[in-house]
Amino acid sequence: MTPSTSTHAATNLRDNPAILAAVETIVDQVREASNSITDACPPDHALAGEYQRLLDRANAVKGRGLLFPYIGSGLGNGPLVQLADGSVKWDMICGIGVHFFGHSHPEMIRAAALGSFEDTHKHGNLQSGLDAFVFGEKLIELASRSSRLKHAFVTTSGCMANESAVKICYQKHAPASRVIAFSDCFMGRSVTMSQIGDAASNRQGIPLSTLVDYLPFYSEVEADRVGGQTAHIDRTCRQLETYINRYPGQHACFIFELVQGEGGFNVANRDFFKALMEICRDRGIAIWDDEIQSFGRTERMFAYEMYDLGEYIDVLCVGKLTQACATLFTEQYNPKPGLLSGTFTGTTTDFTTGLRVLELLDEPNHFGPHGAFAHHHHLFRQHARALIERHPEWFPGNPEVKDLVDGVGGMMRFTPFGGAKEKVNKACKTCLEEGVVLFYCGHGPYHIRLLPPMPVMKDEYWPRIFACIERGLAKAAG
Repeated sequence: MTPSTSTHAATNLRDNPAILAAVETIVDQVREASNSITDACPPDHALAGEYQRLLDRANAVKGRGLLFPYIGSGLGNGPLVQLADGSVKWDMICGIGVHFFGHSHPEMIRAAALGSFEDTHKHGNLQSGLDAFVFGEKLIELASRSSRLKHAFVTTSGCMANESAVKICYQKHAPASRVIAFSDCFMGRSVTMSQIGDAASNRQGIPLSTLVDYLPFYSEVEADRVGGQTAHIDRTCRQLETYINRYPGQHACFIFELVQGEGGFNVANRDFFKALMEICRDRGIAIWDDEIQSFGRTERMFAYEMYDLGEYIDVLCVGKLTQACATLFTEQYNPKPGLLSGTFTGTTTDFTTGLRVLELLDEPNHFGPHGAFAHHHHLFRQHARALIERHPEWFPGNPEVKDLVDGVGGMMRFTPFGGAKEKVNKACKTCLEEGVVLFYCGHGPYHIRLLPPMPVMKDEYWPRIFACIERGLAKAAG
């Protein structure tokens, strides 16, 4: 068989009417089943014994109990997900931000089905089909509209995207070996990323070999204490200069989470970031933007666009809702051969669904101050504040929290019980019992966070979601 005939055969397979019809049959059947799920509901008591056996199996595999007693059934409808015990929950955490188009979305089902019949399912750096590069091309197209980012290295997880980023920075600025990061940052759970991330529990027992200098993230509370925003920014810049002067030529990069994720959904402003980035640019320190949790969720597709900082970004990481993960970099930071590789880059379905996510995100009406995401963030704040007004005893406040309801776009948080860890943890579990999946963030104070599937949210969902939250908080408060 000649190469041209082989290519023709593959093209014919993808365009085969029988296969395309079969894919549409799959989509239609899933849609029909999905449409039967319309609201949260309690477990089916007849399934209780079998569900407990499933949980026991999962616990045995992991070697410890699951954080949440959650095993999905494989079916849902937008923000609703059915568990294997027959219950249906409002999913407001979405795999910590992975399932941005919710559950059983027809476009995701179709893209996955179309990506499922290649000769192999895994792509790698040595042998790859075109889908991985088409996905990377789309990322570059979107990012380059407002930055100098030009190339993308695709990988299997957000943590590995960060590993690629730090290697790029180290190589470019060798022999510099120090990194600068914000307090309360989270970078992943590899050996290196656990050391950079500012959570002692994530690096317990790990030998410390990565040299990290931490700067405080922007805080309106701290700005008020020191005399205003300008004073707060000036003080942070002085601390950065102190580190640079203390270790001259030794800093390879500054890692910017433009919206902190695990650290508490903390938001800053352009002046704060610009001042720090100007220093880094003047002193030859790479500016690395970690948007693994924030990409696609702020008022612009990229958080750096929201702050108009694209000109400063040297390296960028995206993941979670993109399905496949990637490190993007400018031509100046294009690494030497051999630095970035790996057996796997992902599965075909990672790239076909990831590409469809990017295409759908690129449609109008999602972003901007009057876009759908900003609208739903406003509704979240409206319902959260109403809840606080009805139950002020659940929201005593905390001197470190200026606003009990905060975040941006699809990154939402509120702070019950003074941000006490045990009570916030308990509230997440009681809310799950009452029909809504939530999770916490922050390092003290702790907050309840929501990462809703923004493109499939409807106005009428919010009262039903907050009814579950209200019942859950009542149980936690008792």
